[in-house]
Amino acid sequence: MQAYDAQTLVLCALADGPLHGYAVNAAIERLVGQKLGPGSLYGALTRLEAKQLVEPAEAADTPPRQRPVRLTPQGRQVLERELRSMAKVAAAGLASLGASPA
Repeated sequence: MQAYDAQTLVLCALADGPLHGYAVNAAIERLVGQKLGPGSLYGALTRLEAKQLVEPAEAADTPPRQRPVRLTPQGRQVLERELRSMAKVAAAGLASLGASPA
């Protein structure tokens, strides 16, 4: 698996709307071709919630693996900034290689 930041992948998966852990991982698999391990996935969700970039979409008494989460407005802004930065780096690197963007 290529080196992708788990938190960025989770934020990307949630960009279309709230999902629970299994659905987040399925969206990540569609995006990059592989799932995150449970520790990586739930660790990323925990860190993102602590940073207030995601929040529960339902009651907190739902078991963590079944609890849908959604992006917060701040999470949406952070994701957009990160993706724009990644696109800039990718464009510069491809230009340096003389390769055309995908």
